[in-house]
Amino acid sequence: MGEVRDPLRYFRVEARELVDQISAGVLDLDQQHGPDLVARLLRFAHTLKGAARVVRQQEIAEHAHAFEELLVPHRTEPGPLAADEMRELLRLNDEMAQRVDALTPAPEPAATPSEPVPLVPEELEKPPERAATADLDDLLDAIGETNARIAPLRESGGTLARLNRDVDRLADGLRSGRLAAADAACRTAVQRVAGDLGALGRRFTDAVDQIERELDEVRGRAEGLRLVPAGTIFTALHRAVRDAADAEGKRVRFTGTGGDVRMGPHLLNQVSGAFLHVVRNAVVHGIEPEPHRLAAGKPAEGTITVEVVRRGRWASFRCVDDGRGFDLAALRRAAQSRGLLPPGVAEPEPQELIDLVLGGGISTSPAVTDVAGRGIGMDVVRDVAVQLHGDVHLRSTPGRGATVELVVPLTLLSMNGLIVEAGGMVATVPLDAVRRCVRLTAEETAGALATGRLAHEGRVVPFLALSRTLALGPAVPEDGGAGVAVVLTADDDTVAVGVDRLSGTTTLVARPLPDLAPAAAVIGSVAIDVEGNPRLVLDPHGLIAECRRDQATTGAAPEKPAPPLPVLVVDDSLTTRMLERSILESAGYEVDLAASAEEGLEKAAARAYGLFLTDIDMPGKDGFAFVTETRADPATGHVPAILVSSRASAEDRQRGAAAGAAAYVVKGEFNQEELLAHIRRLILR
Repeated sequence: MGEVRDPLRYFRVEARELVDQISAGVLDLDQQHGPDLVARLLRFAHTLKGAARVVRQQEIAEHAHAFEELLVPHRTEPGPLAADEMRELLRLNDEMAQRVDALTPAPEPAATPSEPVPLVPEELEKPPERAATADLDDLLDAIGETNARIAPLRESGGTLARLNRDVDRLADGLRSGRLAAADAACRTAVQRVAGDLGALGRRFTDAVDQIERELDEVRGRAEGLRLVPAGTIFTALHRAVRDAADAEGKRVRFTGTGGDVRMGPHLLNQVSGAFLHVVRNAVVHGIEPEPHRLAAGKPAEGTITVEVVRRGRWASFRCVDDGRGFDLAALRRAAQSRGLLPPGVAEPEPQELIDLVLGGGISTSPAVTDVAGRGIGMDVVRDVAVQLHGDVHLRSTPGRGATVELVVPLTLLSMNGLIVEAGGMVATVPLDAVRRCVRLTAEETAGALATGRLAHEGRVVPFLALSRTLALGPAVPEDGGAGVAVVLTADDDTVAVGVDRLSGTTTLVARPLPDLAPAAAVIGSVAIDVEGNPRLVLDPHGLIAECRRDQATTGAAPEKPAPPLPVLVVDDSLTTRMLERSILESAGYEVDLAASAEEGLEKAAARAYGLFLTDIDMPGKDGFAFVTETRADPATGHVPAILVSSRASAEDRQRGAAAGAAAYVVKGEFNQEELLAHIRRLILR
């Protein structure tokens, strides 16, 4: 691995943001005082101090520590800070800001005529990191394979031109009568041309299919380069564990698992900042001193493990230690001292007592040190969970250790997938959950559908027909009843999912479904294929849960209701059109798109729709005009329309109603249930 040229690159970004937040907070504190504001400032300073120590910026860490020392007494004291205290906070803030600014590298001086200009930039003289090189090599290989597949197309193009000339000559001869006496030769020539054209068509089809698959692979790999492995946070966490252990005089081993899971860097940065506090707390509060561990029959060296696990569209970050667990007696005393357990109140359960730690301000450390004693760390973890729409779980076993788990939704996730087809729909199954694919005869498929079970490797596993689960039509595959069973495993459960056919594998970047989409539990996320269309990514855990529910029910599957008419989405924004199409298709609706009101009117005149979903502000005719004209046309006047716009005034709502819109949804007040209720109420079948 090449030498890291700029070890402060990420610290400068984080420190600049923290210093800016501290500056704004101090100024707010000068005009108002409140425990929430003080607690927020303490969290910012504590995080800055920890990050500065990781990159050995001791002066910044000392100023942040002094900032904490000055502010901590005011966490529970009412009233504003004294003038001299406020001046000192501002001075410390200025000092930190100046030192962070000083870390910005100076621009390299331009080369003078007397200085030789290097032929190779210095950055290229050192080998890049292996992970990035491997990704780029794979991408280049995929592009090379694609180029190789294009060569037969070029050759086929020449053949097609020659055949075209031959056919032209043949047609001329037939028209002129020169070939009238040579019927047999003419028929032979025509047959030869027909055969050549058929072979050429097959070659074209095969080549195009292969190129599309490889371009899909290239797209997935290219998008994957935007993501980073979760293991990139392990180095900082390892260093934090080591520094805390040195400060406490303890021996602690750090391990990380699941580091190959790739996800967005923004999410990882936030999780990393929170887990710096978690691992330090594990060292200080969890791992016992060596004599105590030996007396308890434990190894002298403690262990802290950070695990990253992907569960569908969720990521779980767990910190597990083999220490003493949470000190319930010390927690009880700390909670009582802060008034969280008033006298006379029933004794809380152990888990309830542990969960109080997430409220912040509770510490079991007997003294304040550089790494403990302020009760801030778990408060930061809770805030990160809230920001990322996740959750935090604390578990403890006395004498055996504790677990802190942060579960967050993934905004982007790179994975390898198996492409399956069922009921005319194409979906992707995460490849890491697939154990085997078994081709089924028509008789085996019928038996599995009838019993809900499939014999596999000497045992019987539950069977789930994907097309029936997604209400896509008959569960019997189209190919004469034959199909494929995809055997999946998740959380030690195994099921077989019946599909019509397999279409290869792909590398993709999965995105979470929009909050608006009421997708089935078996759908975990969505990816974009090579043509820019959304493709559903199935959730193995959801498939297993659905299979279990299906096994618990009796009777035949309910009849599928008549499908609703398609929905026409009219919006000039490509992003909005694609998002709304993804939402509606995930909800089971067929969707057509129009980029303007004029195009929407043309499509509305050419096809029957069950609903119009239109923006207001568009070039040319606006959404009001679109609704007015469709309502005035006898062919479309019965089709309801929903206006979706950023405009929120009462006047615009009245204009929408006057134009004939059946509903008006404000983007800034977007409510999932409200819009879905409108669609279910209005959609025409």
